[in-house]
Amino acid sequence: MNYEQLSDDQRREFTRAVMSFLDTWKLSSEQTVKLLNLPDSVRTRHLAHFRSGMKALPEGKEVWSSVDHLIGICDALRTTFPFSDEMRLSWIRKPHRRFQQQTPLAVMLNEGVSGLLKVRIDIDCAFGWKISEALADQNTEPS
Repeated sequence: MNYEQLSDDQRREFTRAVMSFLDTWKLSSEQTVKLLNLPDSVRTRHLAHFRSGMKALPEGKEVWSSVDHLIGICDALRTTFPFSDEMRLSWIRKPHRRFQQQTPLAVMLNEGVSGLLKVRIDIDCAFGWKISEALADQNTEPS
C-alpha cells in the first residue's frame, strides 16, 4: 500500500477500518499502539480519534506497512473463518507450533513489522505464495 497516494479522506477511512478490525481482537490500548507501530508522540488517548475517523494514522512507512499487513491478516482471517468472530479471535490468541508455541498476537507484538509479516504469510496462503515466488525469482536472477 502506498499511503502517500491516498487522499486525507482515504487515510481516515483506512484508519477507521483498521481500528474496527483491531477492536474485534479485544486488544488493550497499549497493544493497539504497538501493533500499529505508532510513534512515541501518539498516546493511547488518540485512539478514539482514529476509531471515529476524525484523524488518520500518522504518516510514516513503518505505520502504513503495519496497516497493510494488519489489513491482509484481517482479510485472511475473514476468509479462513467466515462465520465466526470467535474463531478469528481464538486463532490470534492460541499458541501455534509454527510460532514455537507463541500466539500470533505475541509474535506480532514482540517482533513488530517482521512479526506481522510472519503471521500474514502463515494465515494468508496467497500472500505467502507471492512472497515465495518473489524470493525464488531473486535467487534465479543472474548476478
